[in-house]
Amino acid sequence: MSHSTLKERLYITIFGTHTPAGKAFDITLILTILASIIVLMLVSISPISQEWGQVFYLMEWGFTLIFTLEYLLRLYCSPKPAAYARSFYGIVDLLAILPTYLVFFFPAAHYLMVIRLLRVMRIFRVLKLVRYLQDSNLLLRSLLQSSRKIFIFFTTVAILVTVFGSLMFVIEGPEHGFTSIPYSIYWAIVTLTTVGYGDLVPQTDLGKTLASFTMLLGYSIIAIPTGIITAEIGHQSQLHRTLVKCMNCSRSGHEPDAVFCKHCGSELAHPDDRVVSAPVSK
Repeated sequence: MSHSTLKERLYITIFGTHTPAGKAFDITLILTILASIIVLMLVSISPISQEWGQVFYLMEWGFTLIFTLEYLLRLYCSPKPAAYARSFYGIVDLLAILPTYLVFFFPAAHYLMVIRLLRVMRIFRVLKLVRYLQDSNLLLRSLLQSSRKIFIFFTTVAILVTVFGSLMFVIEGPEHGFTSIPYSIYWAIVTLTTVGYGDLVPQTDLGKTLASFTMLLGYSIIAIPTGIITAEIGHQSQLHRTLVKCMNCSRSGHEPDAVFCKHCGSELAHPDDRVVSAPVSK
């Protein structure tokens, strides 16, 4: 087997999902990621960690070596290794293995808190699962396209909680627990989001009136981000369907997994062919 052939087969197996080897690779990797997350959670439970600490330590190194090998193989077989390394999934893959190795650089006792932080960073491995979620790219595109509208929405909410918090500080004052404007803004955020911890409650009638209005406003605007993202997902889904075009009648609008044209009945280009023709990191 030539070097190029090996590289191509590794690419199809690691980055593709349309072959039995690719599906087996993905399933194995998903199970490994889930197992590593479970081990990380068990280590945080003191009684279990004390009894099985050595076993968990060896398992963690085993997971790290597996993910390191996976990362190196992705760099090796990727058509553009530098682009993969700088991509979202490339950075996540690197974050999944770095903490275990970085512990070597912090051996002193006063660095124990840093080591604990690095261990917790292993939770980034759960982000590796994103690439295996169906339509995850559609969701990411929808979030990116909605980012401007969501930013404007949160800016408006930030202005509202600042105004309501300031008004509540003037109405209630320190004698009723509203000791500062930032603390009053905290109350406004908790109230507007309908969380209602109850640690800060207005006492005057005017304050209760303002609180009631804030709560009603919170119920009114809480669904706005969901509506923005849902509308964008619908738009992106329609846009994605237009990319699947029939070579016979040249009509588009097919589902991504469609096999035959819904207009003329001709066979469409196989979805696997479309994936392989444009190498993209999973």
